[in-house]
Formats: sequence, C-alpha cells, structure tokens
Amino acid sequence: MTGFLNIFKPCGMSSAAVVNRVKRLTKTPCGHMGTLDPLAEGVLPVGVGNATRLFDYFLQKTKRYTARFRFGATTDTLDAEGEVRVGGSVPSAAAIEKALCAFLGEIDQIPPRYSAVSVDGRRGYDLARKGVEFSLAPKRVRVDAFTLIGQTAPDEYAFTIVCGAGTYIRALARDLAAALGTAAYMTYLRRDESGIFTAKTAVPLEALTPENVADYLIPTDMVLPFPVLSCQDARIFQGVKVAADAADGQYKLYRDGVFYGLARVEAGFARAEKKLC
Repeated sequence: MTGFLNIFKPCGMSSAAVVNRVKRLTKTPCGHMGTLDPLAEGVLPVGVGNATRLFDYFLQKTKRYTARFRFGATTDTLDAEGEVRVGGSVPSAAAIEKALCAFLGEIDQIPPRYSAVSVDGRRGYDLARKGVEFSLAPKRVRVDAFTLIGQTAPDEYAFTIVCGAGTYIRALARDLAAALGTAAYMTYLRRDESGIFTAKTAVPLEALTPENVADYLIPTDMVLPFPVLSCQDARIFQGVKVAADAADGQYKLYRDGVFYGLARVEAGFARAEKKLC
C-alpha cells in the first residue's frame, strides 16, 4: 500500500498519534508531511509506504491557516496550553490592520521556546519544561498573507495566514502583539491547506477503518506537482544517465504506463532519481 492520506487531525491529538493509528490501520510504515501541534486541528498529510520517501519534496509547500489570538495576555507556550499571564491592552481592529503589513514577505522569526527546534541535540520543549535557560536564533520564514477576519471576543481576533513551511503561527501572535505594544497568545489554530491537500477534501481520522482506508488513499503520482518525462531509453531504469529532450528540472517517470518514480534532467541528460513503485 503506497500513497497519501489527507487526514483532518482533531484537536487534542499529536501528529505522531495520528501516524501511529494510520500504521495500525494500513499495517504499513507511515509518516506525516509536516507536524501539527496537538492543540491544532486540520489538514495532516500522511505518506503511506514508499510515499514516505518524498518528505524532502514537500518542504517548500505553502500552507494556509485560520487562527485566533487573544490580546492583553500571554503564556509561556504562546498558546492556550500554557500558564496565562495577564498584561497589556487589547488593540483596535484598525491598529491591527495597520500593523499586519510589516509581517508580509520574508521575515526573521524567533521560534517559540516550546517547540521541536533542536538546541545542542535536545528539543526546545524538553529544555523549557525543565526550566533550562536557553536562547534561539531567528530563522527566515515567508508570510504570503496575514489577514484580519474579525473580532471573535472582546479580547480576541481571528486571522487567515498563508505562509511557507517552518512558520510558527504562535510566534506571529507574539510578534504582532509586541509591534502593538501589548501581549498575545494563540487560542485556536486550524490548518486549512498544506500544498495540494485541503480541509475540504480531508477525511476525519475517526472515519477511517481497516476496511475503508484504501479507498481514501491518493496515488503518489497524483500528489507530485511535476511534469511527466517522456523517455524511450529503458536504460534509465537501470541507473544509466540518458539523453533527454526536456528542460532542466524534476519529472515524474513512468514505465509501461505505470508510475515508476522521479527523474531529474540536467544539461540535456536524465537520470532516475528515486524509485517509488
């Protein structure tokens, strides 16, 4: 069994727990394509079988989120799971709208201390829970859209965020509030899109059974956003670099009409790069 499952992860469950359940259902090695915090819900693509070899090809995918931030307070985890510390004012919608433009494009972002970022071989959240003092270097992230949806409570606003991989929405709450001279933390997060995977087509985890899980499996080649390489030289399937009349880049490779894997073309020559069948 090979392919992808577009799963709608429920709140309160870790991404690893979702993967473990899928492993039991499929009796096949699995892995998720981008973790989602336990507090969050939404799209969690899970690779099944050989599809797990494609993780690196999804690192640059764009993601879309719906989030809610509470202003005038913060927590040590920057989300609703942490200890709340009240302090600061609640900004107006107009003030928030004016501040959002500073967070568009490529920005430097310091990851939350409670995160999976590695610090001398240890996870940040492990060190933070033990009260160890440490600092994290800023990382470059990309934010394509940061839009105010509206006010959902006297101290809470909802947002839509479109961003690149590696962007922490909790950190956006922290930094947006700091720009407004106050504090904030994330109270809700839903991932609506992850690359081609969307919430509209995601299957709820609880709906999957050993009997129907194969029905929801998306073929690997349908997920990959690469063109098909037309190659008549069968030596490419033996690891030989062959002449190719195609532009440089990544391609899907088929053998006798059956998806074989990935190929790369460089300077007029193609080679099979990853076998997936």
